[in-house]
Amino acid sequence: MKKLLTQESIISLRRIFPFLFVLIFVPLFSYLLWLIYPSKELEVLIIDKTVPSDSYQEHQSIFWTLEHLKFKNSDGEFYQKERDYMGFYPDTSASFGTFRDFNQLSENEIVEKANELDVLFLTDTYGVFENDFKEGNSEEFSKKIYGGLNRGDINLLREVVAQNKTIVAEFNTMASPTSVGIRTEFENLMGIKWTGWIGRYFDQLDTTVNKNIPKWLISQYLEQHENTWVSPGPGIVFVHENSTVEVFTNGVDYVGETPKIRTQRMNQHGFKLPEIVPYPDWFDVVLIERDYQVISYYDIDPSELGKEKLREMGLPRFFPAAVIKDIGGAQYYYFAGDFSDLKDSMGSPHFLGLPSLWRGFHLISNFNDRESFYWNYYYPLLSQVLEKTYEKKKENQLVISR
Repeated sequence: MKKLLTQESIISLRRIFPFLFVLIFVPLFSYLLWLIYPSKELEVLIIDKTVPSDSYQEHQSIFWTLEHLKFKNSDGEFYQKERDYMGFYPDTSASFGTFRDFNQLSENEIVEKANELDVLFLTDTYGVFENDFKEGNSEEFSKKIYGGLNRGDINLLREVVAQNKTIVAEFNTMASPTSVGIRTEFENLMGIKWTGWIGRYFDQLDTTVNKNIPKWLISQYLEQHENTWVSPGPGIVFVHENSTVEVFTNGVDYVGETPKIRTQRMNQHGFKLPEIVPYPDWFDVVLIERDYQVISYYDIDPSELGKEKLREMGLPRFFPAAVIKDIGGAQYYYFAGDFSDLKDSMGSPHFLGLPSLWRGFHLISNFNDRESFYWNYYYPLLSQVLEKTYEKKKENQLVISR
């Protein structure tokens, strides 16, 4: 009787076994570990008004993180990015979609909603505009369909503040198209003030090459600078709410290529984050009250000429990227960047240790890779915020039970 396995086939199996182990057994083991890991209850309300498509790119990374960490709502269900948020819901109708917010809620309903919450998360309130549903890069601003903080949002925020619940907000929460009066109320409640400036890095300022530079930005700069555009190459664009546009040219106004997010290794609240992460997306420049602690800050490495331009713009040498204020039973966080924005599919969250694996595949220095920023900086930051909030919740419940 012939041997079922020859010497050659045994050798072949030995060679392919490590690959089978990596491709089959490691993922299976990771999935089983995730399944047996206990779930945790955390009531999170996410507000996202910038939802022009079903990619949900302004909040899908938050939902992925919640499910990966096995946070569930009070009904014992995982949060669903398609339904479990307040804001704009796109569709194919003539009005482009519908919306849900708090404007129609009574005072008692607002109080009840705040009572239910552990975390209020304002990820983006910029909104949706008619041009979001058209192809091309328009010359002018388009008509707003829905967006900006409104009175209902402020009423809920005020009640959440009164109840000492955790609040997380990020760019763009209080800037355009939110009215000045509503913004001022938000600033007073949160203890944060917007300078009026937002900024963004562009890897190429040559407008014949880079079609992603907004046309309105180009036209405004030309109008303000004697119809002269800047030199080609990388640069950082600053835009003020009064329409002033300033451009920092790489090698002239600043050194290095992209803005950097820096985190001190020893920060007061113990966040474990990379010391330096390049950040190439939109950010806003804010001022914070003294009782805030800086988790991370922006550094654009300005030259002497750049430092002078910053002074003329009324901006500091460094400005906050992520801050925290401890209010005893909870915290306020503000992320001064479009951190949650992630359009690409993130795959299944049901594998324990997956973020560590993805960090190995996405180089922290590759600023052109949007996923690199998420896996190396934003996921570690957000996961620690959620875990700290959950631990605070348990501490508060223990105190109440006594």
